[in-house]
Amino acid sequence: MKGATVKDVDQAKFVRALAAFLKKSGKLKVPDWVDCVKTGRFKELAPFDPDWFYTRTASVIRHIYMRSPVGIRTMAKIFGGRKRNGVRPSHFCRSSASIARKSLQALEQLKMIQKHSSGGRVITSQGRQDLDRIATQIKNKTNVKLFDPQQPLVISTQ
Repeated sequence: MKGATVKDVDQAKFVRALAAFLKKSGKLKVPDWVDCVKTGRFKELAPFDPDWFYTRTASVIRHIYMRSPVGIRTMAKIFGGRKRNGVRPSHFCRSSASIARKSLQALEQLKMIQKHSSGGRVITSQGRQDLDRIATQIKNKTNVKLFDPQQPLVISTQ
């Protein structure tokens, strides 16, 4: 079984698999308000996926793996988008910094990331091992079921 890194697999498949891993582990602290909040002031509705916080957190840690150190303001900018102003021109708007902060804090509690001395967050060696292990499972196509919000969560490691 040859090892793989996060850079070797498709990002969409990796984020879905990591979100399933985070949900299955049950250790990720999800805030109480995730069911009734928008992800940014440029959005009109809250996310349809009830497990969107796991997907966002998986995407955040993947970005930290690829490019670190990263802070809250950078995460808010990455997940930002176009604010529609009706008949007036649209402009770029950052996403919610509170969501970025809570996802980074949740990952810190799992010891997957840590604060960097010059600011921002970097991935820990334990976090890198976990992400590479999931990437290797995806690359080798073992029994990893990807996260689908419509289906019940099943991950087998046989």
